[in-house]
Amino acid sequence: MDFHEEAFVLSARSHGDTGAVVDLLTENHGRRSAYVAGGASRKMKPFLQAGARVVADYRARTSDHLGAVRLEPVGEGPSALFDDALALTGLAAAAGVTQGALPEREPHPGVFLAFEALMAAFEMPAVWPAIFVRFEAGLLEDLGFGLDLSKCAATGTADDLIYVSPRTGRAVSRDAGAPYADKMLPLPPFMLGAQSGLIEGDVRAGFDLTGHFLEQFVFHPQNKPLPPARVWMLDKLGDAGRL
Repeated sequence: MDFHEEAFVLSARSHGDTGAVVDLLTENHGRRSAYVAGGASRKMKPFLQAGARVVADYRARTSDHLGAVRLEPVGEGPSALFDDALALTGLAAAAGVTQGALPEREPHPGVFLAFEALMAAFEMPAVWPAIFVRFEAGLLEDLGFGLDLSKCAATGTADDLIYVSPRTGRAVSRDAGAPYADKMLPLPPFMLGAQSGLIEGDVRAGFDLTGHFLEQFVFHPQNKPLPPARVWMLDKLGDAGRL
C-alpha cells in the first residue's frame, strides 16, 4: 500500500492538536486521503492549500486503513495566484468538483493530467473559464458519463449542432431540436472545437451544460449538491462579466 509520486492537494483539515488529514489527487493511485503528521504547523500549512503540487510519500498497512503521508512542495503552487482573487475561486472550485466527483482509491490518470492543465490555465485570465468547462466535460467522460457531441442524435448529421439533450447528453441539430428548443440545453460552439471563438454567454452555457450532467449523474446519486465552491465561482465570474 506504499507509493511515491507527485500529487495535487484537494483539501486539508485539522486532525488532533498537530496533524491534518489531506485529500490528494494522484496520477496512478487516484484520490487518496491520508494523515500528515505536523500538518497543522505554520511551516506545513502553505503547501496544504487546495491546488498545491507536492511529492507524496504514502504508506498504509492495508487498503482499508487511513494512510500516512509525508509531503514535499513542488513549485510555487497557489501562491502564484495570490494577486488574482478570481483565479483562486476557480482553483477552489476545481478542487471541490474533483474531490466530490472522484471515488477514493480509483485510478483516473486522465483526470490528473486534465487537472494539471487546468492549474496551469489559471494563470491565463482570458481563457481559464472555458478550459474549466472542458475540464468538467472530460471529468464526466472519465467517469463514464461523457457527452456525445459528435453528431445529431436524431439525424446523424454533424452540421449545425446547437443543442444537447438534457436526458441523454447527445448533441441535436438546429432543425431537429427546433420543436423542443425550450427543453434543450444550448451547446456553445467552443465545446465542439478549439478553433471556435467565444461570444458572450458561451461560458455560462458551457457551465450550465456540464453542471446539469454532473448534478444528474455524479452528485445526485451520492445525495450531494454541486460543490458550494463551484456555485461561488460562477457568482464571481458573473459579477466580473466573464460568463
